[in-house]
Amino acid sequence: MKQNQNLFQSNLREHLALFEMLPRLESDVHQAGTLIGEALAAGRKLMLCGNGGSAADSQHIAAELTGRFIRDRRPLAAVALTTDTSALTCIANDYSFEDVFARQVAALGAPGDCLIGISTSGNSRNVIKAAEAARGLGMRIIGLLGRDGGPLRGLCDVAIVVPSDSTARIQEAHILIGHTLCGMVETSLGLG
Repeated sequence: MKQNQNLFQSNLREHLALFEMLPRLESDVHQAGTLIGEALAAGRKLMLCGNGGSAADSQHIAAELTGRFIRDRRPLAAVALTTDTSALTCIANDYSFEDVFARQVAALGAPGDCLIGISTSGNSRNVIKAAEAARGLGMRIIGLLGRDGGPLRGLCDVAIVVPSDSTARIQEAHILIGHTLCGMVETSLGLG
């Protein structure tokens, strides 16, 4: 039992130390919220993708926008590219797992749309390929990243890079940032 208490305290210390550094990301978060708000105000949509916990974060953020976040308001066009198991398995089987998001972006994306690519390392090949497909369509790209941002960082209009090497701590920061983006969007559209 004591070992678990020590683990909790250790995790909490790491979390608090990282969150003390997050104010340096404020400008990037503001730029990302502005891009998303502008796209949604213009009748465009937001697409999100990531793997594992980042897939869950993609779905979480999309749900906050299509459902509700702070207050009742009109639904906003957001789709997580991680949710259609038939599309994911078809594309992975017939092409490759690296293409599971890029083909959906190519099918559903349009100029003026936004893509949020979530990757704790910035090295997720399928998220990188989605960003490349989005770039080719004239979409805006936001990265929710960690570590040094990896190669995905260079493909982004705005890269929000959480300064940590711990996947768990990066994901904790990503959901705070995701919630902040949702609140910024509601406010900028006069919905919050």
